[in-house]
Amino acid sequence: MNGMKVITADAYTLGEIDGAHVNINNWKITNLDIKLTREASKELGLKKSRLMSLTVCLPVNVIKHIGDVITLKQSIEEFKNLEECKID
Repeated sequence: MNGMKVITADAYTLGEIDGAHVNINNWKITNLDIKLTREASKELGLKKSRLMSLTVCLPVNVIKHIGDVITLKQSIEEFKNLEECKID
């Protein structure tokens, strides 16, 4: 799945998959790490460093369809509260 493009319900390219979070009790994926495009970072009001892209955590319950790309149930506006993924 890494590298797959992620598209919002209003056809906005959010970014691409850069990892996942797994619940080890049931081995189910809970969140996907999305490396945002420069445009998506700006649209969401998130600031990134010049050298690195910004990665946010996307809950899997917002996924509508997985095919050649991952399509989400929500528009770009509905993702204004995404949080940056922290590396432990």
